[in-house]
Amino acid sequence: MAGNKNPWGNAGKGDEPGVDGPSADRGSGGDGGGPRNPWLPSGGGEPGKRRSASIEDIFKGRGPEGPRRSGGGGPGGPTFRLPERPGGKSWVPVIVGGVAALWLAVSSVHFIQPGEQAIVTWLGGKYSTTLDSGTNWTAPWPIQMVEKENVTQIRSEEIPGTNTEKLILTSDQNLVDLSYLIRWNISDLALYKYQLNDPRNALLEIGEAAMRAAVARRGLDTVLTGEGRAEIEQDVNQRMQARLDAYRSGITVQGIEINKVDPPGRVEEAFKDVSSAQQDADAAINRSRAVAQQQLARAQGDASEFNNIYEEYRLAPEVTRRRLYYETMESVLSKTDKTIVESGNVTPYLPLPELQRRSQSAAQPARPQGE
Repeated sequence: MAGNKNPWGNAGKGDEPGVDGPSADRGSGGDGGGPRNPWLPSGGGEPGKRRSASIEDIFKGRGPEGPRRSGGGGPGGPTFRLPERPGGKSWVPVIVGGVAALWLAVSSVHFIQPGEQAIVTWLGGKYSTTLDSGTNWTAPWPIQMVEKENVTQIRSEEIPGTNTEKLILTSDQNLVDLSYLIRWNISDLALYKYQLNDPRNALLEIGEAAMRAAVARRGLDTVLTGEGRAEIEQDVNQRMQARLDAYRSGITVQGIEINKVDPPGRVEEAFKDVSSAQQDADAAINRSRAVAQQQLARAQGDASEFNNIYEEYRLAPEVTRRRLYYETMESVLSKTDKTIVESGNVTPYLPLPELQRRSQSAAQPARPQGE
């Protein structure tokens, strides 16, 4: 349309619409008849240059050439502007300083709880120091980093896991299904963190090796008894601690506890039969030993009695011989019927057994009739 105005400026006389004439000033934003640069402010200013917004302009909500409009871009809309400090200074340095102070306080002060220790490392992961319980200070993060660990907690490791069979060979070529518990804690946090690649896995491997070595030195009967278990636990504890100290692992073994010692599941019934037969054999052996002890005690008593009689015989042989004769005759004749016959022309008869029976019958009370 001939009446429309070119948004980029007024066209020269005789030029095509939308094309600047040869007399147009392309570099100015004035009203010299040339096209207007849409990226330059409409007001004054040096032609061809645009002033950048400062940080204060951004916080005060204004652009390089004046206040920015907000609230949908309409005129007179609300603007965001920080209150000014006394004297017209900006709050930006104060805010930045507060954030820096908070960051220093949070990342430099460390409260270590009782029973805990902390490892301090530099930015590259290099070990710096170990912090004890209490309030400690370090360089701020990320210059120094702190990692806490509870060193007094007693940790437990069960070998093997739940519903898992662990077969170990005894010295008499028998297999037992054995499970046990390892109780341990951290004695040196720096060694625990940096000496071994995987301290927990090393602990489990050393514990299993020590248990197999201890069981292999004992027979099945010893392993199954309570006294044998106590010996195995002590042996395993000593073996494990010696190996862990040699590795400088920073771990202390607090104790070993055997939870279960059973035969393998596939031979459990046969093992029960053998155990029952062994119990029967032990019972028979105990009964035989009791009888042997009784016989031995009786023989020792008889021998002691004979020795006493012999001592008396040595002192008075004739008297002892006569006393032995009387005692022997009394023992023999008391069990037989006896008849006394005197020598001479008259032969009186004295039926001693008959008289004895009559005296016994007279001593018994008479029974009432009807019984």
